[in-house]
Amino acid sequence: MGSFVLDLGDVDGTRVALCGGKAANLGELTRIGGIDVPAGFCVTTDAYRRVLDPSSIEAHCDAEAVRSRLEDVTIPADVAEEITAAVAGFPGGTAFAVRSSATAEDLPAASFAGQQDTYLNVVGADAVLEHVRRCWASLFTERAVSYRQRNGIDHHRAEMAVVVQRMVFPHAAGVLFTADPATSNRKVACVEATFGLGEAFVSGLVNADVYQVADTGILRKSIAAKETALHAAAGGGTREEVVAPGRQREPALADEQVLELVRLGRRIEAHFGRPQDVEWCLDGSGFRVVQSRPITTLFPVPETDDGENHVYVSVGHQQMMTDAMKPLGLSIWQLTTPRPMTVVGGRLFVDVTRILTTPSSRAGYLDVLGKSDPLMGDAMRTVLDREGFLPPARTDEDVPPIVGAAPATIDTDPDVVTELIGTTEASVAALRGEIRGRSGPELFEFVLADLRELRRLLFDPRGSQVITAGMQATWWLNENLREWLGEKNAADALSLSAPHNVTSEMGLALLDVADAVRPHPEVVALLEKAGDDFLEELPRVPGGRQARDAIEGYLARYGMRCVGEIDITRQRWSERPAALLPLILTNVRNFEQGAGEHRFEQGRQEAWKKEQDVLERLRVLPGGEEKAAETKRMVDRLRTFIGYREYPKYGMVSRYFAYKVALLEEAKRLTRAGVLDTPEDAFFLTFQEFHDVARTSQADSALIRRRREEFASHESLTPPRVLTSDGEAISGTYRREDLPAGALVGLAVSGGTVEGRARVVLDMARAGLEPGDVLVTAHTDPSWSPLFVAAAGLVTEVGGLMTHGAVVAREYGLPAVVGVEGATRSIRDGQRIRVNGTDGYVEILG
Repeated sequence: MGSFVLDLGDVDGTRVALCGGKAANLGELTRIGGIDVPAGFCVTTDAYRRVLDPSSIEAHCDAEAVRSRLEDVTIPADVAEEITAAVAGFPGGTAFAVRSSATAEDLPAASFAGQQDTYLNVVGADAVLEHVRRCWASLFTERAVSYRQRNGIDHHRAEMAVVVQRMVFPHAAGVLFTADPATSNRKVACVEATFGLGEAFVSGLVNADVYQVADTGILRKSIAAKETALHAAAGGGTREEVVAPGRQREPALADEQVLELVRLGRRIEAHFGRPQDVEWCLDGSGFRVVQSRPITTLFPVPETDDGENHVYVSVGHQQMMTDAMKPLGLSIWQLTTPRPMTVVGGRLFVDVTRILTTPSSRAGYLDVLGKSDPLMGDAMRTVLDREGFLPPARTDEDVPPIVGAAPATIDTDPDVVTELIGTTEASVAALRGEIRGRSGPELFEFVLADLRELRRLLFDPRGSQVITAGMQATWWLNENLREWLGEKNAADALSLSAPHNVTSEMGLALLDVADAVRPHPEVVALLEKAGDDFLEELPRVPGGRQARDAIEGYLARYGMRCVGEIDITRQRWSERPAALLPLILTNVRNFEQGAGEHRFEQGRQEAWKKEQDVLERLRVLPGGEEKAAETKRMVDRLRTFIGYREYPKYGMVSRYFAYKVALLEEAKRLTRAGVLDTPEDAFFLTFQEFHDVARTSQADSALIRRRREEFASHESLTPPRVLTSDGEAISGTYRREDLPAGALVGLAVSGGTVEGRARVVLDMARAGLEPGDVLVTAHTDPSWSPLFVAAAGLVTEVGGLMTHGAVVAREYGLPAVVGVEGATRSIRDGQRIRVNGTDGYVEILG
């Protein structure tokens, strides 16, 4: 064939730029023994470029104009001649499927499934030419343009080839996923089958039979009522046909055919080296494969080398930061923690297999896990219920201690907390002085040494005892006061305005900043329109110096924080103070002067009143004096220790910021020397790799580029709470039946009930809360706490009883339900909702 047309047999995976993703994959399929691919050819991107110069496409192109231009274009004669000659190579009257094959399609990081067009039963050279034009034009449908924009792909980088294949007229068709798309289990395949052409199912016109298949055979199957089927129409195109009532419940495939199809799928998967989404047809000659693309939505599988099954828990769900992290952030977190962690999909996971298979640690771990995050606890029990999945039980006692499992023995002494805080603050102050001016290998060696100091403080046994004591006091009060008084989650009210909670103090301190802004209308007006240089502009307006001093004072104390702060590469508030402006302005609008001090004192008084009420009611019970005394001891323990729960992370992030400032200066030095292209390149190196670059003045630009691409693909993935070595994501369930109809179930973490307007917020800087609004978001780390003071209630998709958002919500008296699966999708912004933070559910009122 010529320069514009290639036979599919001459195409392989190296020719994506010329033939597009679909054609490249089809060419690869022709090389797999036993896989029948309908004959055909590819109209290459060289032909597309003859009619449209991709470099002429602007970033914000007029999609409709470009599409119309391509639909009406006259195909150049030499291109048309080659296509016509390729069609003539088939017997007269042959029908074809004409299918788009974009260069950014069916790739490992982005499938672009369904974004471009396919035309079936196309007969004759003129019709093929017409549908080639339509395929070119489909690169600029609104859906395709929007998809590229969401995935950060420039329009001029996307080009279109076209696959023309001999049409198959099947009696059954569908898709095969070689990994279960619902659970991500790589050992379970999923087959979906219907009568006639598979296009009916792919486009959502008809239901399909569904089979789940493992190596042992068919695990489950569901036969759908297939009322219609899509078939080829005489003269071209397709038509819907009604399936006879007696056949609608017949399976489209026999069980033996399902198993044969899965065997073919495993062969295809092995060739491509990753799970595949395969489109297939079944006619009188057997199975024909008409497409195979990577399944891009699967979360990656942790690498193991011992041949045993493993179970992993998400670190991000415990840290309330489930976003993908860059390599520098991942490696510094790994250097921070004493527990080995596995990087999967840009996130960190802990292998808990040993804990689960060691009887002495399993019970304590499940108890603590179930109390803090019921979904994770239930997922773990699901794994344990699977006979033979985990390795045999071990007697090895060498497992890390489980925080909260053993009773805390520390005395209830407030001086312990103040001493721990003072030690950390002095250490951080010393670090800031000692790291200044260091560069090159010396800087990295200094940071490595200081990480040992960070670990010493972060995992100080006394600090662990304090945190454990606060958690256990919370559990004791909730369990016993419910039994004795019928009080649900009594610890929520008893912990209001507890001392030494640096995260809740941070939110109240921003109310004090608003106090410095509110009296000055010119300052408010400037901040409402301000850019990144607003601190320099403030002194030019009346009251601006006072406002600037207040903001800079806040940054001196809390500027090391930001959204996703456990990733050292994230931009801190001190690096971009403008990120705080929406929060400050929300406080200016919603609160009166002195609200911070008033709110803290109000919470403290409410906690005291709750304590007196509980003690009085206990004293009249049988054995009441003893119960009251023990409860008083636990209340004192709770209020003495629960605030410190937030402090170790604050100390850690303070050190991280000192490291980041110095490491970024080093990256700038290497950029000036031409070693790195940009300072941010360093973020895509591990700490050790960055150290090596500083030592050798040589960087692997290809590695950095690949890491950037991997990070972009990881950003779109949703990490599971629990992950197995089979790749299965286990979500867990609440297993509750005591809910109002239609309620969204979650975990009650801060008592009370509130009704209000839902504000679904995915970017904290765009919250814009008004009085009475309920904050609904995916997850909150400590940086979100300044927003809590403006909210009437809180709903998150991720969280547990002792995660940061839950602790702060209790101290603010904010009704909160966390762990509500899909909350940001099920609840629409502006809907009125009811949050029951006592019983753990959310109702959508309208």
